[in-house]
Amino acid sequence: MVRPAAHPRLILAALAFCGVLVSISQTIVVPLLPSLPAITHSPVSDVSWLITVTLLTGAVFTPLLGRAGDMYGKRRVLLIALSSMVIGSLLCATSSNLSVLITGRAFQGAAVAVVPLGISILRDELPPARVIPSIAIMSSTLGIGAAFGIPAATLVVEYANWHTMFWINLGLGLLDVVLVLLIVPESAVRTSGRFDVLGALGLSAFLVCLLLAVSKSNAWSAGRLTVLYAVAVLLVPLWGWYELRTKSPLVDLRVSARPAVLFTNLSALLIGFAFYANSLSTAQLVQEPKWTGYGLGESIVVSGLCLLPGGVAMVLLSPVSARISSARGPRFTLMIASVIMAAGYVVRLFTSANVAGIVVGATVVSAGTAVAYSALPALIMHAVPVTETAAANGLNTLMRTIGQAICSTIVATVLANVTISQAGKVAPALSAYLIVFVIAGIAAAVAAGLVLLIPVRRSAPADEVAPVRAART
Repeated sequence: MVRPAAHPRLILAALAFCGVLVSISQTIVVPLLPSLPAITHSPVSDVSWLITVTLLTGAVFTPLLGRAGDMYGKRRVLLIALSSMVIGSLLCATSSNLSVLITGRAFQGAAVAVVPLGISILRDELPPARVIPSIAIMSSTLGIGAAFGIPAATLVVEYANWHTMFWINLGLGLLDVVLVLLIVPESAVRTSGRFDVLGALGLSAFLVCLLLAVSKSNAWSAGRLTVLYAVAVLLVPLWGWYELRTKSPLVDLRVSARPAVLFTNLSALLIGFAFYANSLSTAQLVQEPKWTGYGLGESIVVSGLCLLPGGVAMVLLSPVSARISSARGPRFTLMIASVIMAAGYVVRLFTSANVAGIVVGATVVSAGTAVAYSALPALIMHAVPVTETAAANGLNTLMRTIGQAICSTIVATVLANVTISQAGKVAPALSAYLIVFVIAGIAAAVAAGLVLLIPVRRSAPADEVAPVRAART
């Protein structure tokens, strides 16, 4: 008997709403960071954990929950991830204690797995003709949510109690859970075998050591950082050796080593880097004081609103990206996207004198990001078995997260060390921002070069989607 299913557009709308909200939850704390030391009576180095812990838990749980979704049911694990975001929002909404806030942010970070799980559900549930356009929209929610989340959070911080943004996030999260329960079906596609607990522990230990070392490189001693990097380097071959010999690995390294998967994931890391540099630099550049000679001295609200046109561009370009992928293949689409992002940073080198110029440059980069994020999961799905979709997309999302973590550290280091001063006041020099733009532009250009190494495949994954329909009869 064929199970009745919701309309494909309803499924997409529900999952996309989940993706946007989860992405927003990752960024809403950014405008609040300057005020949190006073609010929590804590030093700046401790407050920075509100960003660090989100990156850590997101990186750790994204591949783990992706694999669990392939094995135990994507809808079931999706609900677990959404529940994690709700719990985190509740903790942050009800406390000003830094330890509680960090714990809440950790729960919110784990919810990033919603996006790769949603992509996998769309692949399983939608008609073949709708798969590529739908996953393009779902993948872009990572960027769309970030583009809208920061402006929304700045308005809340400016005009309401800061806890309000977490209460809003909590309410919308509960709505997401209800929508998934009512609309999204459970996939019949499962991976056999046992969950790779040892592999999960090994990958988690590696990611924690690596991302802690990267994100805390400006705050911790050289000795502590050396130990973390050394442990991370030691864990890689041991974990890889184990994964190649276990029957049901957390990450199928043989599949991940295929050029189509390997170079797509490396491109994702660089694109995640280039995307995050745009968000970090724009928000701060607009607020730099006028005494610097280049600063505009705008408010936090204006800095957030500067990202809105980029968010609108991402919404509009996601379906366009899908059409390009359908006509020319996602490899071509990712190439175009990387070039657009690199061109956007060239524009940014010459448009820092006024708000309009900054918005134009930032929007060009966001446009390229939208196209890139839309193409990445299509490339992954062309290259992996249908039973590994959630795990493979989780790994791709993880690579974007690592790129963002590396970017955050590099941007912070450059802006902290390339400075100007006047009457005891210190601020980043204009050249610091230009250095960030050059580095991010090079990252996007290198991503374009890696795309050339991805084998060409023009056919849509319809042949892999069709067996899913049959499995429900």
